[in-house]
Amino acid sequence: MKKTGAQILCESLIEEGVEVIFGILGGAILPIYDTLGQYPQLRHILVRHEQGAAHAADGYARATHKVGVCMATSGPGAANLVTGIANAYMDSSPVVAITAQVPRAFIGKDAFQEADITGITLPITKHNYLVSSTEELANTVKEAFYIARTGRAGPVHIDIPKDVQTEEAEFIYPDKVNLPGYKPVFQGHPAQVRKAARLINSAKRPLIIAGRGVIMSHAYAELT
Repeated sequence: MKKTGAQILCESLIEEGVEVIFGILGGAILPIYDTLGQYPQLRHILVRHEQGAAHAADGYARATHKVGVCMATSGPGAANLVTGIANAYMDSSPVVAITAQVPRAFIGKDAFQEADITGITLPITKHNYLVSSTEELANTVKEAFYIARTGRAGPVHIDIPKDVQTEEAEFIYPDKVNLPGYKPVFQGHPAQVRKAARLINSAKRPLIIAGRGVIMSHAYAELT
C-alpha cells in the first residue's frame, strides 16, 4: 500500500518502538507534523527551542535506555539541535535526530532556510543521512536506529527534504539491516578481558573507571 513519506516515517518510528518525540514545528517539517495526529501511539512533546528537544531526547535515552527522538525544521531549526546532538555523541547516548530539508530541487541553491545540516552534524554523529527518495525512507530509519543503539551508542541524524515527506511510495518495513561496512562489537575480546582481570586482581589498590557502557549494559551487579 502506498503512503506518503510522512506516514512512512511515523509508521517506521512505531515499528522501532518509539513512544515519545521531542520537537518544534516549522515550514519545511509541516507535512510530518500534519501527519503526526494520525498516530496517537506517538506522543509529541512541544519544546520552546530546538536545543531543548535535542537535550530532552538525550535525557530520555539515558533515563529509559531507549533511543531518544527529536525533530526540527530546516536551516536554523536544524542547526539549533547541534549542541544537544554533540552532547549525546560525547556521552554515547542513542539519539535519532530528524530534520526537514528544503525540496530536493532547491538543495545547494541558497534556498530559504536551507543549511548543509548533514555536513554540520558529520563530526558529531555516528552516521547521518540525506534521504534522496521516499522509497528509501523506511530502510533509512531502520538503519539509523540500529546504528544508534548498537556498539558504542550515539546519535544518528536523518535529513528529509520536504518533497520526500509528501511523495508516496510503497511501505514495507525491513525485518533486518544489511550494513557490510558497519560491524559493531557486542562483547569484549576474551583475551583482553582476562588480561584486565589479572591486572585488577594483582593490583594493591585497584581503580575501575566505569562509564556509560555499564549503564547501557545493565552491568551494575558485575561492577559491584
